[in-house]
Amino acid sequence: MASLAADLEFRGLIHQVSDPELRTKLDAGGLVGYVGFDPSASTLHVGNLLQLCLLRRLQGAGHRPIVVAGGGTGRIGDPGGKDAERPLLTKEQLRENLAGIRAQLGRFLDFSAGSARPALLLDNAEWLDGVSFIDFLRDVGKHFTVNQMIARDSVRSRFERADQGISFTEFAYMLVQAYDFLHLFDAYGCTLQMGGSDQWGNIVTGVELIRRARGATAYALTTPLVTRADGTKFGKSESGAVFLDPAVTSPYSFYQYFFRSEDAVVGSYLRMLTFLSPEEILGLDEATSERPGERAAQRALARAMTDLVHGEPETARVERAAAALYGEDVSALDEATLLMVVEDAPVTTVPWSSLEGEGIEVVPLLVTCGLAPSRGAARTAVSQGGVYVNNRRVVGEGARVTRSDLVAGRYVLVRRGRREVHLVQLA
Repeated sequence: MASLAADLEFRGLIHQVSDPELRTKLDAGGLVGYVGFDPSASTLHVGNLLQLCLLRRLQGAGHRPIVVAGGGTGRIGDPGGKDAERPLLTKEQLRENLAGIRAQLGRFLDFSAGSARPALLLDNAEWLDGVSFIDFLRDVGKHFTVNQMIARDSVRSRFERADQGISFTEFAYMLVQAYDFLHLFDAYGCTLQMGGSDQWGNIVTGVELIRRARGATAYALTTPLVTRADGTKFGKSESGAVFLDPAVTSPYSFYQYFFRSEDAVVGSYLRMLTFLSPEEILGLDEATSERPGERAAQRALARAMTDLVHGEPETARVERAAAALYGEDVSALDEATLLMVVEDAPVTTVPWSSLEGEGIEVVPLLVTCGLAPSRGAARTAVSQGGVYVNNRRVVGEGARVTRSDLVAGRYVLVRRGRREVHLVQLA
């Protein structure tokens, strides 16, 4: 079995370390390390997965992981990675968000008291709310110069914009995060903080505070940011954000998101976000290079990620639904599964009375659904074999939809070509 440091190197997970000695300590076991999460939403998102997986790898190698939910720092907002002030949340909003996040963490880490190195979930409001402003300035602020703070990337980038400055609230954020690290060092023996590369300045500020205030050595480790093929990063405020809560992003959409990964990024996703072995990943790299049309790497990625976040039974259900959607028959799908796989498809409601007699003619139905601009275009599409009802090709311009075609008792799936899917609902 590869050492933890070697495994992290293979997966491209080490972007920066504050001290080369950390690699030796990662392999020795016994570290206490933490990652902080911003509770500005009630669910984590795909951008958080890398750090969650990193904590899981840490625990699997004999270290103790700590998850810090920023109930205190969340009331300020980290300026890192943003070119504008973040909206301030109320305590009530933060409490609701923290409750949602806590429910998701158990899938990634072992918090049980019986574990050799049980994970901890802490809310930094528990210690930050009790710190007076004067004490904070005296005990933390005295260790840093304004010159040092301005030099941090997250602060400097805001200074360099003529149209956007930075408030004192966000300017002081790095000191509050540094105090978190100091508190965890004192209370739990935590000597390692991890995060994305955009957190480097905040994390090394904590390392420096522990050195100056306690005369001790602590470590920083950052990972690359997980980005899309176009270089944009994942995040809950970014367009097309993908969340871990199935009520926000369905398991089917989650699976499909990873299945649609481009060849240029699927290898890095497999390394950073899954627990597949190096041998499996290298084999999938080869398959992508030699037989890209098979999309073996994308399928393995989608399956591994959905297993991790939603569980194997849900993955199996999603894969059955996906096969049915583009298979020969969808008649056996239950209502919940059908609605899951067509959640992004437009819906047209037609009255039950339209099924009376010989049923609904397919040609005018295509026009009603917007799948054809006119009856003439609809007839042409049918004659060319490009129209499907419940995935069965429509033959003949006089074809009709009857009660026997209903899926789950009230739906009909109409498709033109490969991708234009429309759900007809009887009401």
